[in-house]
Amino acid sequence: MLTDPIADMLTRIRNAGLARHEDVKMPHSKLKESIVAVLCAEGCLTGFKTTEEGGHKQLVVSLKYDDQRRPVIEKIRRVSMPGRRVYVRHDRIAKVRSGLGLSVISTSRGVMTDADARRLKVGGEIICEVW
Repeated sequence: MLTDPIADMLTRIRNAGLARHEDVKMPHSKLKESIVAVLCAEGCLTGFKTTEEGGHKQLVVSLKYDDQRRPVIEKIRRVSMPGRRVYVRHDRIAKVRSGLGLSVISTSRGVMTDADARRLKVGGEIICEVW
């Protein structure tokens, strides 16, 4: 049993990128799928799909690389953890790396980027930062 499945997902993506894997498998959940969908929409990942193995759903994430085969995701960092939740109002959402990175935020309107949350004027829990 994992105490923080989101941190496990981010670590799997980080390690697979450093090892230059094409894709990475992880246990499926709706929140993980939402986070990966946001990262795909922002161009950090190539795509994802869900499969079923042994009666359990799996999330297969395809990683994205540049021309020199470096991962597009340079760093991915968990902000809000089970022991320390980090919530923020829409007018206090900080820009990641002066706007070069992005934050993934869980709001009452779903999981979205920091720019979308600022535009829609909704706050929420900062899940992770990517640059």
